[in-house]
Amino acid sequence: MSIGLIGRKVGVTQVFQGDGTMVAVSVLAIEPNTVIRLRTEERDGYTAVQLGADSATKLNKPRTGQQKDLPKGSGLSKTLREFRVDSVDGYEIGQKLAIGDLFADGDLVDVTGVSKGKGFAGHIKRHHFHRGPKSHGSDHHREPGSIGPGTTPGRVYRGLKMAGHMGDERATVKKVRVVRTDPDRNLLLVRGSLPGARGSLILVKKA
Repeated sequence: MSIGLIGRKVGVTQVFQGDGTMVAVSVLAIEPNTVIRLRTEERDGYTAVQLGADSATKLNKPRTGQQKDLPKGSGLSKTLREFRVDSVDGYEIGQKLAIGDLFADGDLVDVTGVSKGKGFAGHIKRHHFHRGPKSHGSDHHREPGSIGPGTTPGRVYRGLKMAGHMGDERATVKKVRVVRTDPDRNLLLVRGSLPGARGSLILVKKA
């Protein structure tokens, strides 16, 4: 278990490496995160560090109360997330964590986001089913086909792959490589595509 950072997905572009090869990368904007709270085994039953991002000038009372232990002048954070760690030693409330403190070029990271919502989708788009025959009198071109036996069990099994809501789910891409870090502009360039739309929330931690 390791700590990570909260950021936003900017988009996808391409960069050139030292040997001249081109690499497709996802650009993540990660402002310095603030340590909001420290969870301990004795008090909370687990060990974690709560981080805050997306500075806010005004929050409701519950959100403000969560950040009451921050030193004066630290500012409030609109987005809060927790990262499970083995120990909270070395962390203190109000501490700032930036890209340069956790990541370096060539690191492998796990990236978590919420995938794009696709709405109601059929079984071919959603589960990559094959379509039916187009000729010889068939009228089942894009139908799902059989969904189960008849008398026994006399019902449709739970969890059967069918048409339904697609996307808009929490997804994690594991062991993707950091191509480039830009601490001056608070940018992290990660190889390949990542879940989520532009501007969506992203969590990054070491693999």
